[in-house]
Amino acid sequence: MVETHERSSQSLVVDRELTKLTTAAGVVVDLRGNGEARGCPILEFAASGAMWITGRPDDAPVGVDFPLISHIGAVCNGISVLSSLVGLQVDLDPVRVVCERAAERSFGRRGQSSANGSCRFIRCTDGWMACNLPRSVDVELLAAVVGEVVDDPWLALSRMGQRCTAIELVERAQLVGIAAAPLASESAGEEPRRSAVELVRMGESTPGTDRGPRIVDFSAMWAGPLCTHVLGRCGAEVVTVEDPTRPDGARVGDPMMYERLHGGHSLASISFSTDEGRRELHRLVEQADVIIESSRPRALAQLGLSPERFLSERTGRSWVSVTGYGREGSRANYVAFGDDAAVSGSLVAWSDPDTPVFCADALADPISGLMAAFGALASLSGGGGFLVDVSMSAVSSLMHRGPRCNGDHRVQKNSSGRWVASHGSRRQAIVSPSEALAVAHV
Repeated sequence: MVETHERSSQSLVVDRELTKLTTAAGVVVDLRGNGEARGCPILEFAASGAMWITGRPDDAPVGVDFPLISHIGAVCNGISVLSSLVGLQVDLDPVRVVCERAAERSFGRRGQSSANGSCRFIRCTDGWMACNLPRSVDVELLAAVVGEVVDDPWLALSRMGQRCTAIELVERAQLVGIAAAPLASESAGEEPRRSAVELVRMGESTPGTDRGPRIVDFSAMWAGPLCTHVLGRCGAEVVTVEDPTRPDGARVGDPMMYERLHGGHSLASISFSTDEGRRELHRLVEQADVIIESSRPRALAQLGLSPERFLSERTGRSWVSVTGYGREGSRANYVAFGDDAAVSGSLVAWSDPDTPVFCADALADPISGLMAAFGALASLSGGGGFLVDVSMSAVSSLMHRGPRCNGDHRVQKNSSGRWVASHGSRRQAIVSPSEALAVAHV
């Protein structure tokens, strides 16, 4: 019998109001920020490579006035501290985390289309929503959403948006498994936002061992594998599990990122649909200290795997779950990818007061991967026993917070034709992701 636990009394959380995470090791990452002390967030954004790919393609790059880069740096610093307590110290550069894929793929500004082109903003009767169509099957499913044969998916969605609200269109898309989200400021009636990360005790802790933890990684694409990559660098032994009928989409879509995040890990190709495959899967899980997954809660439950059972069967274990909207609530089984999840948390920029544009490249993915790694290290440093429940939407909302910079800001070209951001008399060239990486730490 699987036991259930009350989350409210047994969670260590990123508090929604104080926006800080207090870990089992007593390490605090303060995400409230201080605009004056940390510098101008728009100039930081310009120097990071992220501003280069934010805004309309035929117009000036667009900045953000909240301390996004400082927030990401704070999480990286927390990972550095906690990893040194668990194993090898892992130092991460926030610029590299955010912009490396954009540099590899030479992304540029695409305005209301995401950097990789799979996600777009759609205007609805009451505001904006984002729809993501990264898989060929998504376009096939779209006919059921719009109620017509689809030749041009974006035109069909645009016509549908003229007839319904953002939430109505999102619900229709999610009903058939298409990733979609209302822009948070436009989503009246949406359920209250949850905490970005919850550490829920479901098992017993145990003193650490001399060896690194054994990780079985079910995750795919970016956020989960980034978490696993961090733990692998910390000294964990990693086995990535993949059903041969459903390979990780990053293998083809982002091969350089895939190799970077999975380098040094073992790969177990296991058929989830056969009895022998499921037996092999359970044998592998029995040996694991940590499970990392980024699927909807019902997916692994259908294979007889659950955090409640895994964490209660042996002391010192951890289960890391990265989902679009958390494991509980009406949106627990919603599909999400990085760009639409960021929109759901208001992590966007504005080319004018009425026109949202995507902020950097699928930003909810890397920041959620960092927060998942931070939560996993928090669990491990405390002896394990926790479910680490990460919501990409709520992480995006958390990163959107902090004091705004109220200085006089301008973006214009200099005499050599280069875009430059200014804060009063201070100036910062808007660098490309490749240029930012050239001076970033390894």
